[in-house]
Amino acid sequence: MDEVTGRVIRGDACVAEGAAWLARHEPRFARALEETGPLPLRLRPDGFAQLLSAICSQQVSVASARAIWAKLEAAGMVTPEAILAVTDDDLRGLGLSRQKARYARALAEAGIDYDALRSEPTDDVVKKLTAVTGIGVWTAEIYAMFSLGRADVFAPGDLALQEGARLLFDLPERPKDRALRQMAEGWRPWRSVAARTLWAYYHVRKQREGIA
Repeated sequence: MDEVTGRVIRGDACVAEGAAWLARHEPRFARALEETGPLPLRLRPDGFAQLLSAICSQQVSVASARAIWAKLEAAGMVTPEAILAVTDDDLRGLGLSRQKARYARALAEAGIDYDALRSEPTDDVVKKLTAVTGIGVWTAEIYAMFSLGRADVFAPGDLALQEGARLLFDLPERPKDRALRQMAEGWRPWRSVAARTLWAYYHVRKQREGIA
């Protein structure tokens, strides 16, 4: 384990190890895992394009986000240099709103050293990313979780995680960000796997109810 970044998830075996730890320490996770089966790895690439894609996905449907991203990829607009070489009107012509065009430019101008982020503490990663206009805490935490593979990061602002926690722990209402963040402290050092478990459990329950 790296003293700075903590455990990094690199494959299915790491997720399985974290799931086994959670099941030993919290019976409700054991129950959830019986219903979900093996958890998905969900690792993604890191770098500028991944965050630009996250910006594209904000407040639009999955289908719309994919369509916009496809246009950006086709136009080669997936690097900082490419974004900085065109105007906001050019970006809007590819499907970005005026606000998202501004966010894309802010990300391109930020000069983030993505390779360096891989070896920085998660708190520092979140701080650097959220300093960029258009990148919120949720996006930064999801990036740390899936693009950097951090084993011990959580995203308590995620509505599906909140609802998954409500269902699994029989809570009277969906826990808010601060309450769920505090609750997740008990799931260290595998909070990323706890998140995977809650997402998977949420989807199992909603499928059973015919919602998802």
